[in-house]
Amino acid sequence: MQMIDKILGRFSRRRLAEVPVTPHLLEAAPEDRAKAGWVSPVYSRSQCLRVDMNAALENRCVAMLPDTPEAEPYKVLRTKILHRTLDRNCNTMMVTSALPGEGKTLTAINLGLTFARHFNHTVLLVDCDLRKPSIHRYLGLPGEKGLVDCLLDGVNISDLMIWPCIEKFTVISGGRPFGESAELLGSPRMKEVLAEMKGRYPDRYVILDVPPVLSTADALAFAPLADYIIMVTQAGKTPLPDVQKALEMLPKEKILGIVLNRHDEPQKEYYYSKQYQKK
Repeated sequence: MQMIDKILGRFSRRRLAEVPVTPHLLEAAPEDRAKAGWVSPVYSRSQCLRVDMNAALENRCVAMLPDTPEAEPYKVLRTKILHRTLDRNCNTMMVTSALPGEGKTLTAINLGLTFARHFNHTVLLVDCDLRKPSIHRYLGLPGEKGLVDCLLDGVNISDLMIWPCIEKFTVISGGRPFGESAELLGSPRMKEVLAEMKGRYPDRYVILDVPPVLSTADALAFAPLADYIIMVTQAGKTPLPDVQKALEMLPKEKILGIVLNRHDEPQKEYYYSKQYQKK
């Protein structure tokens, strides 16, 4: 199994707090971005709610920041994914793990924010962890309504999309916790909803945060619907037999690779060292 990337996990909250932040991922003037080919989407239906920046940084959503060395591994991860998925008419990515607590949700969020920086793609991040939805908590957004309301009550997905004032980035929360989540994620209705998410915008990547493979049946029920699967493991924590068992249970042809989270490798801060030395 091929490794997609290694995510450096020793974030300094003090250092992140010292970096000037903005809710917009690209700081260049609109006319300058337009000259470079940037096209700003129009969010006519999505609910506009700003991310709680303090909550996002406290929860290590490092890709929220304009430019930090902590976000660089996610850019590398995005590039590798793009190289493997372009020109395939496939744009739905399921992010999961073997066991709980390995960083799959944070990886999905930071990956989504990083894709939103790309000039040619928009992003929809969907919380499919219906038993324990948490994306809204990481970002400091409302989470009362979400995917469950769409699947059970027929609420239109457009009415559930949140635009957190970050260009090219939208979110659908999980909604109220739901116990029989495996049945719901594998239902014909889920297949219809995902097809709508997939086909509405050809330039959109849909990133789906799905429960761990070995904890519930949710990931196995949902895997046939997704185009690609990314497995997140935590360095020094996840037993190799559990990773192998989880991989064997998933469709091999859909697995893009493994993300090694919290990899303790010294980061080469070529462009950033002087900036932080001044601080």
